[in-house]
Amino acid sequence: MSILHKLPFEWLVGLRYTRAGKGSDNSGFISFISLISVAGIALGVAALIIVLSVMNGFQKQVTDRMLSVLAHIEVFDARGDMPQWQDAAQEALRNPAVLGAAPFVQSEALLQQREGAMRPAVIRGILPEAERNVSDMAGTMRQGRLDSLTPGSFNIVLGYALAGALNLQVGDKVTMLLAQAQATPAGLLPRMRTFTVSGIFEAGHAEFDASMAFISLTDAQKMERLAAPAGLRLRVRDMHAAPQVALELKKSMSGDLVMRDWSKLNAMWFGAVQTEKKMMFIILTLIVTVAAFNLVSTLVMTVTDKQADIAILRTLGASPRSIMKIFMVQGAVAGLLGTAAGVAGGVLVALNIDVIVPFIEQLLGVQFLSKDIYQFTAVPSDLRWPDVTRIGVVAVILSFVATLYPSWSASRVKPAEALRYE
Repeated sequence: MSILHKLPFEWLVGLRYTRAGKGSDNSGFISFISLISVAGIALGVAALIIVLSVMNGFQKQVTDRMLSVLAHIEVFDARGDMPQWQDAAQEALRNPAVLGAAPFVQSEALLQQREGAMRPAVIRGILPEAERNVSDMAGTMRQGRLDSLTPGSFNIVLGYALAGALNLQVGDKVTMLLAQAQATPAGLLPRMRTFTVSGIFEAGHAEFDASMAFISLTDAQKMERLAAPAGLRLRVRDMHAAPQVALELKKSMSGDLVMRDWSKLNAMWFGAVQTEKKMMFIILTLIVTVAAFNLVSTLVMTVTDKQADIAILRTLGASPRSIMKIFMVQGAVAGLLGTAAGVAGGVLVALNIDVIVPFIEQLLGVQFLSKDIYQFTAVPSDLRWPDVTRIGVVAVILSFVATLYPSWSASRVKPAEALRYE
């Protein structure tokens, strides 16, 4: 005996109604409308999966480029600079989640070239040999080497957009002006020092490429008149766990320390991205909702077409509850089929978008992403299974809700009135 024969009769009848029937001239039309409803749910679910995967891909690309310059966690001493930074680094590295530590000094300054062009910049003093433990700066160098930032050399490495704005090349001189004033016979003047451009980097993030510059840690301390580094930069094993690791380090490390993880360093940007993703999810969920509620019209027409069948089932002893279950099964099966097809299609496209998009670009002779704007030409995709699960569950719930009214309406059919004209 097949599995179908073991199912309750409500399931058997509901599954039969889901397929094309021969009960009346309208059955083919109703089955076509049902197929359209399933296709609508599938397209909505697939679109939602693909769009969220592409948005996740863009976020991952930008985050990776930001973290080529930023550290996962920054540690500061609330009392000022950090003279015992080596001890603090050893304490941080005792946490198995921490992979590397490096000291730094950071300040804001104006950079001026000989012709008078001037640009604001964020100046970071680093130890090149330690910087490799916390960032990928060495891999972003377009010209020169990060190792050129030796103590006392007063060399500087500029972002390529910043170097372009100042019309500077490797070997050129640039003057750094700090906001802190110093007393001179002429009065209070900003502290300044001439640096030699020894390298140009491209992080792939417009903000950093246009505003960041690196100098030796020792030179930065002299410019800022600090006796020690301002703090530590840490890299952790899983960047998404950085907030939790920061809390653990706050408890385990000695001293009055202040922790800032990478998401707080760019809180406005990450907040805007999360808000955009939520709004996109809501908007695309409305598309799935419209498709799901097409089931309402399909089931209403089915109920109208099957009134004689309903009346016969009622006279044979079927309860209103059983009649309601029949049409709920029909609508739920349509919703499950649409959701399954949409999940399969969406996952397939999201996993192969690096092949599909170039094919479409070649077919239409267009380029969706300009390298001059986005620093990458391939459409990124980052499929996340929790997103897929959430989308599938929402689609199934909406499909189920869409079956309630037609099913309730079917349970209210009166056998005598339905069979009067049969």
